[in-house]
Amino acid sequence: MKTNRSYTIPLIALAIGLVCCFFINISLGSVAIPLSDVFNSLVGGEVSKSSSEFIIHDYRLPKAIMAIMTGSGLAVTGLLMQTLFRNPLAGPFVLGISSGASLGVALFILGGTAFGITSTMAFGKWGLIIASATGSFLVFLIVLGVASRVRDTMALLIIGLMVGSLTSAVVSVLSYFSKAEELQQYIFWSFGSLGDVSWQSIRLLFYCFIAGLILAMTHLKELNALLLGDTYAKTLGVNYTRSRFVIIIATSLLAGSITAFAGPIAFIGLAVPHLIRQIIPTSNHRILFPAVILGGAILMLICDTIAQVPLSEYTLPINAVTALVGAPVVIWLLVRKKKLVF
Repeated sequence: MKTNRSYTIPLIALAIGLVCCFFINISLGSVAIPLSDVFNSLVGGEVSKSSSEFIIHDYRLPKAIMAIMTGSGLAVTGLLMQTLFRNPLAGPFVLGISSGASLGVALFILGGTAFGITSTMAFGKWGLIIASATGSFLVFLIVLGVASRVRDTMALLIIGLMVGSLTSAVVSVLSYFSKAEELQQYIFWSFGSLGDVSWQSIRLLFYCFIAGLILAMTHLKELNALLLGDTYAKTLGVNYTRSRFVIIIATSLLAGSITAFAGPIAFIGLAVPHLIRQIIPTSNHRILFPAVILGGAILMLICDTIAQVPLSEYTLPINAVTALVGAPVVIWLLVRKKKLVF
């Protein structure tokens, strides 16, 4: 059996990879900026062009930080959900949190026709964020209420999926009766976006991000026990009800806040834990937790770099790129390993 020291080198390699991807992400775009200028700008040195300084600090640096928090947060929630439900197909949005956010945004954008409200023009991006966060929070309250009454974890999973189906049905009805401009705006939001974020938005997301990570970190031991089953975890002295509540709260906080600020980013939460398990074959969450944080950030930075279409004025939807880039990699790794590590 490998010790924790055996995984030090892969973790260091992931950390170095994250730093490299961070600088490459800031360097590439519609206008290429030399890596030396990127480094000098970040450490307060001189840059060859004043325009590069503006591009780095006002656009690319906030987007890169957003990508790191989004990728890391979704990867952690995917790990939490796959462990809680002991299901390799579980992701951060199986509890319906993302669907609740989508419903909130749909009511905000598409509900204008039904209710005679032009809210999107009045409140702009912050209106979308508040609507998304409100929808996520309401679904979160529903999930907490159900979790207090339902002891079966699989039943909770099914209820979460049903809540997602209900919210999707309401969104479909709103879409059917909405105007073309409103429907287009909603579709653009559903593509996900890491750009057009202010430092104030990043600061607010950072607080939610750190709070979610701290909650998850306090239950790494319980997560290891849950892999062996609910009954065995209880025999080890794990307070299963309390642990499940904390895991749900951490997942909802991370997934809800990320969806509010970046939109419904798919695939990352489902795929990254499996990718990391192929690289670091262990079930110890004390190792997996920092690894998925690094892996999620790396994958999101890579996808965002591709979505920028370097040296081009076009930008691809980040939601499409995460699946187009990540899915073949996961398929290749699983075929190569011939089994799923879980």
